[in-house]
Amino acid sequence: MTTNIGSQAVPKTRQEHSVPWFWPFAAAIELGEEGMKLYQDNLRYLAEAEEITLPPQPEWATANRILMDLDTMRLRDFSPSAARSDAIPVLVDAPYAGHSSTIADYAKGHSLVETLQAGGLEHVLVTDWKTATEAMKDFRIDKYLADIDKAVEHLGNSVHLVGLCQGGWMTAMYTALFPAKVHSLVLVGAPIDADAGDGSIKKIAHSLPMSFYEELVAAGGGLLRGQVMVAAWKSMHPEKQWEKYFDLYEHIEDKNYIQRTETFERWYENPINLPGAFYLQCVQQLFKENRLARGEFIGLNKRLSLKDITCPVYLLAGEADDITPKEQVFDAEKYLGTPKDQIVKVLAPGGHIGLFMGTEALAEYWPQVAQWIRSVKPAAARRAG
Repeated sequence: MTTNIGSQAVPKTRQEHSVPWFWPFAAAIELGEEGMKLYQDNLRYLAEAEEITLPPQPEWATANRILMDLDTMRLRDFSPSAARSDAIPVLVDAPYAGHSSTIADYAKGHSLVETLQAGGLEHVLVTDWKTATEAMKDFRIDKYLADIDKAVEHLGNSVHLVGLCQGGWMTAMYTALFPAKVHSLVLVGAPIDADAGDGSIKKIAHSLPMSFYEELVAAGGGLLRGQVMVAAWKSMHPEKQWEKYFDLYEHIEDKNYIQRTETFERWYENPINLPGAFYLQCVQQLFKENRLARGEFIGLNKRLSLKDITCPVYLLAGEADDITPKEQVFDAEKYLGTPKDQIVKVLAPGGHIGLFMGTEALAEYWPQVAQWIRSVKPAAARRAG
């Protein structure tokens, strides 16, 4: 009972369950009234159970150092010591959607960082988003945009931005705010137009009232608690938890299978908390009201217009992505100020998570992204051309 992320085998139930939880409010449709009661119950026993049920924290596959330690994130620098100092940095904005940023550097052979560096982009950095604490519960999107700007300023106010999933709309917001600081923009599985297509997140966002999402946050003491959400889901579907053990027994002599399973469990079973204010703002303003695409979102006291983005843009979507369907990614072209001949649109086979760490995407599609980033001309040269 296995399925593939690219060509990477992962126990079927683990991969399937990871997809809705990658966007945490997607789980709301499963919870309902029964789930809310379980969610609240889990708050009481999770702390005790955590010590005996959680695997170790996920690890970064590639050597790195923490370049900055900000309120919302650690800026991780993966550049080798001999990397050219004059190279424009490539900043990967990992998803801040309920799981660790290590998805950008998941494992050897399944690492976006590794692939970009092999493609000639040595100066690669990743936003390592922190799990929210009670002190962070009132952080809103502005706080995250401000910390991205601190990171970009530290990097010399000129970067290539790569936004993955939720990190895509965040980098689009940032580029609209500070277009002169972004040399090029890559949006991957990013819901820029939340009303486009027929994806599951769109349906869920419009099917439940805000009061339900507010109750989730209230039950978490002002946070959307990642581990409690996973525990609540497991409590509702206890039979699913046995299947992974059967799979493991069947593959007990397959060391590669066991290693892959352990790596995935580390990532999946260690979700992170989100600030309640951030979470509710995302649900209401981005997924219910689609303010970013409509040009109605206010970020850092400015009304954002995607028309202010004029740098070259690369759009990568998954053909079988039901979390962020291709229309939500490709419809960005309608709103951007970038000339049409400087927008690249590529459709890759596979689903959502496979875009970031699947074997096929990393082998066939990300080297093209790296080559494209290297080919982007300086802004002055583009204007002269």
